[in-house]
Amino acid sequence: MDMQAIQTFLGTTATELAIKIGAAIAFWIIGRWLIGRVIGLVQTAMNRNHVDPTLTKYLGSIVAVALNIALVLGILGYFGIQTTSFAAMLAGAGVAIGAAWSGMLGNFAAGAFMLVLRPFKVGDFVSIGGITGTVHELGLFGTTIVTPDNVLTLVGNGKVFGDTVQNFSALPVRRVDRTAQLAGSVDPIDAIARFKAAVAKIPNVAVTPAPEVNLLDMNLNGPVISVRPYTHTNHYWQVYFDTNEAIVRTCVEAGWAAPTPTQITKIVQMPAA
Repeated sequence: MDMQAIQTFLGTTATELAIKIGAAIAFWIIGRWLIGRVIGLVQTAMNRNHVDPTLTKYLGSIVAVALNIALVLGILGYFGIQTTSFAAMLAGAGVAIGAAWSGMLGNFAAGAFMLVLRPFKVGDFVSIGGITGTVHELGLFGTTIVTPDNVLTLVGNGKVFGDTVQNFSALPVRRVDRTAQLAGSVDPIDAIARFKAAVAKIPNVAVTPAPEVNLLDMNLNGPVISVRPYTHTNHYWQVYFDTNEAIVRTCVEAGWAAPTPTQITKIVQMPAA
């Protein structure tokens, strides 16, 4: 056995291997730096165009994962490793994950569409997926809502996007609906004037549109007056309860009797046989 030839072969192979390893490390370091620069430029451009921060974050993560996979495949190809099998394996894994996580991927797709279409934003008071509350966080898989009774609730984006969305914060004001049942002896025209004056004094009631006070119905107890002021959604419950108090206060100050059901009793006397 020619030891000189073996030593030459090992020396040459070791040198080539060391060069390839060094080059692979250099490719990895430079590639990671370039990926960071690309992601930074993408996120800067999206922030400049006022794209939603959540969408910017997740798109940056998706781009980072895709570029890192491409970098690894490129390094493996440099070593002479066939990457076709790895690509097929990744495709098969993607199909398996997609089948297993179809619900999660559906939420992901719905979340991406919501971040683009923006039917609501953080801080809005909404009703989505059967849950009513204030939007706390927008995620790609779920939307976090704080309900009026201070319960943190997570709703899957698939349910949000596939159901009716009510955004109470989208418009400047919303209407508060209350009714006042009055006694039959009360003049409804006078009552409407008194209620309009009382509602106008409630804090945070919108001037435009003006509060709506109308004769809603008549029943056995007497007239029913609808009292409907408008206010911003942030003041909804304050105006709601203040309107109830204004109705009661107006009735007391006017000295109106409490409404009582009217019962008519008719006695029919049978003729003597």
